[in-house]
Amino acid sequence: MAIKTRQAARVRRHTRVRRRVEGTPERPRLAVFRSNQHIYAQVIDDAAGRTLAAASDLETDLRATEETKSALARKVGALVAQRAKAAGIDSVVLDRGGFRYAGRVKELAEAAREEGLVF
Repeated sequence: MAIKTRQAARVRRHTRVRRRVEGTPERPRLAVFRSNQHIYAQVIDDAAGRTLAAASDLETDLRATEETKSALARKVGALVAQRAKAAGIDSVVLDRGGFRYAGRVKELAEAAREEGLVF
């Protein structure tokens, strides 16, 4: 029961965040999802309903490494930032998905900033 309640609380927090955070063609949304084992990031244009760039730690080159989850989150952040820059995106708005801005979410965001994404 506790897991369902925790998950429902995260969804409620994410809904509150999404009321204010919207991706536009000029400044798309960097959406982060963190599960117990993996982390995913997408750059989304909400106006068109399209994913412009995406990365996760399930990709072949990242999956083969034996690193901590925080280190993998940092690599995913750098990778999604590189792909966004290749798509011509310099500025995004962060959607932390109802998760606290700490740990793996923070590592991903800081790595994306270091690669040149502005948010």
